[in-house]
Amino acid sequence: MDSDDLKKRTKQFALQIIKLVETLPKTNTGRVIGYQLVKAGTSVGANYRAACRGRSKAEFNSKLHIVLEEADESAFWLELIVEAKLMTNADIKPILDEANELVAIFSKSYSTAKRNI
Repeated sequence: MDSDDLKKRTKQFALQIIKLVETLPKTNTGRVIGYQLVKAGTSVGANYRAACRGRSKAEFNSKLHIVLEEADESAFWLELIVEAKLMTNADIKPILDEANELVAIFSKSYSTAKRNI
């Protein structure tokens, strides 16, 4: 998978997050978790694009680590939505699976990039 594919994939992830958050209950909890999830989920793609524009290997690695953290945070909020019974596991599973796949991809990428400095 090349950087253009990952840019598209992370943008699709952000769009899926936005659509999911729109379906959360309009309670205080739903709004707060939704806000946090939108911030983290859209940040994955934005920071990956920034990493690709990095001016040095160190800058690339720094941004890539942020991408990893945001993908993992997205997974946390998705898990919390299920555990708080705001949505069912069946509703969340596909996007949670994608969040976990992105974590795995960016974890491996970060490890490789860190070794190459």
